[in-house]
Amino acid sequence: MSHYRAERTPMHRGPAGWEAILPPRSAGPQLDDALTADFVVVGAGFAGLSAARRLSELSPTSRIVVLEAGQIAHSTAGRNSGFMIDLPHDLASDDYAGAGDDRAVITLNRYAQEFAAKAVAEYGIDPNFFDRAGKINGAASAVAHGHNETYARHLASLGEPSEMLDARAMQDITGSGHYLSGLYTPGTVMLQPAGYIRGLADGLRRDGVQIYENSAVTGFLRRGPGWQVNTTHGSVTTDTVILGVNGHLESFGIARGTLMHLFLFATMTPELDTQALAKLGGRSRWGITPSDPMGTTMRRIDTGQGGNRIITRTCAALRSGMVATPADLKRAAAVMQRKFDIRFPQLAGMSMQYTWAGHLCMTKNVVSVTRQIDDGVFSACVQNGLGTARGTLTGIAAADMATGTITPRAQFFAHEPDPKPIAPQPVRDIGANVFLRWREWCARAD
Repeated sequence: MSHYRAERTPMHRGPAGWEAILPPRSAGPQLDDALTADFVVVGAGFAGLSAARRLSELSPTSRIVVLEAGQIAHSTAGRNSGFMIDLPHDLASDDYAGAGDDRAVITLNRYAQEFAAKAVAEYGIDPNFFDRAGKINGAASAVAHGHNETYARHLASLGEPSEMLDARAMQDITGSGHYLSGLYTPGTVMLQPAGYIRGLADGLRRDGVQIYENSAVTGFLRRGPGWQVNTTHGSVTTDTVILGVNGHLESFGIARGTLMHLFLFATMTPELDTQALAKLGGRSRWGITPSDPMGTTMRRIDTGQGGNRIITRTCAALRSGMVATPADLKRAAAVMQRKFDIRFPQLAGMSMQYTWAGHLCMTKNVVSVTRQIDDGVFSACVQNGLGTARGTLTGIAAADMATGTITPRAQFFAHEPDPKPIAPQPVRDIGANVFLRWREWCARAD
């Protein structure tokens, strides 16, 4: 094609809670000029900034421009749960066990973790924002405990360690008597995702990467052998474009009819005072993913990550228009308040300070869209709900592809099949949301 036009730009419901609890930060410059660059990266989240960092490693003298539609960490980078997971974590399964080559997936995920760890060290990012604490799969029902047992056996077959925790151990960790058991795995990195992304952007800027905020790309068109990337107030002429926009890839007319636009929702408490902390008990940091993927993710953080707070994340809605509705947010807030109150009766009724929606993108056959799209155009998109690790990987792989660098990461994604077509509208949204509500009900205890 000679012209790609953005039909929509990202829109978010609620504040990005992870960013809101950090010290205030002024927005970076907006693109309001006509520039030239060797590479243009669209999107400054995990994929886009990882692509920019990898490009700076592979081609240190190149001029790299990153264009972000909003402000750093205000989009999905500030709206996820902050789990950078190393193990198979298939959200479409009953117990997260993958359906493909799990050993290859683990190797890739750990490469992403080490890539991020190196950035933390080189850029002086606060180590509290990159905590190798591991995570727990929490089970609050016999069915969920069975999922943990199955998953533990699967991990053992891969030679991966795990530890089953009983109800007493779970209460000692969380302060909650809600859980019957938990499965601890040591390899997950617990991020303060907005803090990490802020630090990554700051480090790249110091290295000479030009990052423009509030500079949504309206489209790009062929100009001679390269491309002209346009924003509302400026443009960049370049030989190579990398799209790190996750589900908004479809906004540019790419992969239409194959992407499922899901929204997950989260709430965050105010900072807990001394009295609330005494009532709560437990450890100051922990992270729980539900044993059933449609259950509730919980996380506790401390002052090193933005204050003593608890984050609840659950509910899902498929919205093909790429925007969650106010009704979605209202319903999810009520469900999450109930889930919080059940888990922590000693704090029941506490009003949440922040509530938000986060956009994730999945494909029917759980593949990414990380490949060459056109001459000089590459995508680093579709993380299937695993944005921190898989987003980092897709950004790295797209940069490898864009520079002609042959690596296991680039080959893995290049050899993935195309995403499978999904049902047309309105069947897609109606059917998917009925199914999601049913799965949510089945996992109601978790």
